[in-house]
Amino acid sequence: MTQAHPAPAPARVPALRYAYGTNGLADLRLEDALALLADLGYAGVGLTLDHMHLDPLAPGLAARTARVARVLERHGLAVTVETGARYVLDPRRKHHPTLLDPAADARAARTDLLLKAVRVAADLGAHAVHCFSGRLPPGTPPEAAWARLADGVGSVLDAAGAAGVPVAIEPEPGHLLEDLAGFHRLRTALGGPDMLGVTLDIGHCQCLEPEPPAACVRAAAPWLRHVQIEDMRRGVHEHLPFGEGEIDFPPVLAALREAGYGGLLTVELPRHSHAGPERAASAFDFLTTAETAATALLAAAPATGRGGVRC
Repeated sequence: MTQAHPAPAPARVPALRYAYGTNGLADLRLEDALALLADLGYAGVGLTLDHMHLDPLAPGLAARTARVARVLERHGLAVTVETGARYVLDPRRKHHPTLLDPAADARAARTDLLLKAVRVAADLGAHAVHCFSGRLPPGTPPEAAWARLADGVGSVLDAAGAAGVPVAIEPEPGHLLEDLAGFHRLRTALGGPDMLGVTLDIGHCQCLEPEPPAACVRAAAPWLRHVQIEDMRRGVHEHLPFGEGEIDFPPVLAALREAGYGGLLTVELPRHSHAGPERAASAFDFLTTAETAATALLAAAPATGRGGVRC
């Protein structure tokens, strides 16, 4: 008689690791911000290289990075390095120059910033470096802009590969690369390099992607290297505190857990620094409560077969 074997136990779906972006804590000294996040229970930090924190243009970057690494280690915080500072390169034009700039020296300035970010990320043990494309410059044909973007990102990927730090480009509403379709266009143009992934902003999915945010997570799962999160409304690019937009978060968190996403899930509220500590506390409470609901969704769902996860 054939002996019956018990069904395999469901695979454990990993819990998420929450972080908070320093661009939402711009009124705090960096060491104070990191201590705050650790005290609140965050697992990490989205560190934007900017003049008020870890300035990528000031002298002694390597030594200052080493000091930050020690603080991160002391607090047990993981880190991703972000390069979306508004005026770090140009004090008069937000997010300029970009990799799409018509002037070669301007594009080189952005490339140099990204190369510095890769070195900082390697020294900090960061799990990814974030970047973006920028807006299409006036008078520039889209095809020329896409070629510039591929050239610039390609040169950074060489350094990222040597450092072992993935580059995660963010689809940004209003930019040349503004959605997941744009990410795949760039990835294809570059030959599908392993070191190029995506920063998926959940609010941006709500704002302009054709599919809902949870479906975007599932579609992007193989290329997820970093995830940002906040609330948002359809068609309006405004980062909102949780509960002030339209996103249903438990299905999004369930999709991230089902995908086995192990990077940081970083709260992105760059216009709320005036209330940064309070926003960071309320965001952590909201997300941990939403993840409890996500756990219930996963427990109630049948086995999906996606990613080898049985729920």
